[in-house]
Amino acid sequence: MSRPRPALTLVPALGVLLLTAACGSSSSGGGTASSPSTSGGLSGTVTVFAAASLKESFTAIGTAFEAAHPGVKVVFNFGPSSGLATSITSGNPADVFASASPTTMDTVLKAGDVASPVTFAKNRMEIAVPASNPARVKGVADLARSGVKVTLCQAAVPCGKVAAQVFAKAGLTVTPISEETDVKAVLTKVSLGEVDAGVVYVTDVLAAAAGGKVTGIEIPAAVNASTSYPIASLTKAPNPAGAAAFTAYVLSDQGRSALTTAGFAAP
Repeated sequence: MSRPRPALTLVPALGVLLLTAACGSSSSGGGTASSPSTSGGLSGTVTVFAAASLKESFTAIGTAFEAAHPGVKVVFNFGPSSGLATSITSGNPADVFASASPTTMDTVLKAGDVASPVTFAKNRMEIAVPASNPARVKGVADLARSGVKVTLCQAAVPCGKVAAQVFAKAGLTVTPISEETDVKAVLTKVSLGEVDAGVVYVTDVLAAAAGGKVTGIEIPAAVNASTSYPIASLTKAPNPAGAAAFTAYVLSDQGRSALTTAGFAAP
């Protein structure tokens, strides 16, 4: 059933990140290694290729990482994981790859472009509808109803593959009127009222709900599906030290805090 969505607020997590960045190296011995070091030695730009669904959380993490390492600049390339993987295997330079699918990461791993990926988060699917919900969508079954205009991610994109798993579990055939390159494109069509519903990640609905144009409708656990997010430094990273440090930051308690605030589940 439809339920109100709280506005996404990354500020608290970002505040924690920035505060920790300012004093993370002041702890004495005996503590855990969960807080990334703010010691010097890093410089230049860290280029991160990341799934579109990571935009809000990684933007916050990137800001905090820069605060922890003055002089370092994090540059993001957000997009569909499959497209980013193709870009990497084609030789486009990057330091870090964060994918919304282990399968997509495996493609880059088999090409020898990354080593030792680590899963850092999980995400599940949710239905996004315009705030007014003109088609009166109440659940997954309504997406197969005649006259309901649905948009999905392309079949090759992780969010498209996971949505297909949902329909298979529910025993439904859903014919979208369009297939988009990533979850953000799906949400744009929903928020503009061009479609009656889209199936994206719960984190993307949470982020879009902040603008008041999108409402989330939960998918029952029995038919829902999820995906895992691996991250890895590239073997030919132009800034290997920066790549390793950023990856460690994502895996730290501070990084996980930002991810949790954005709606991601622990791996």
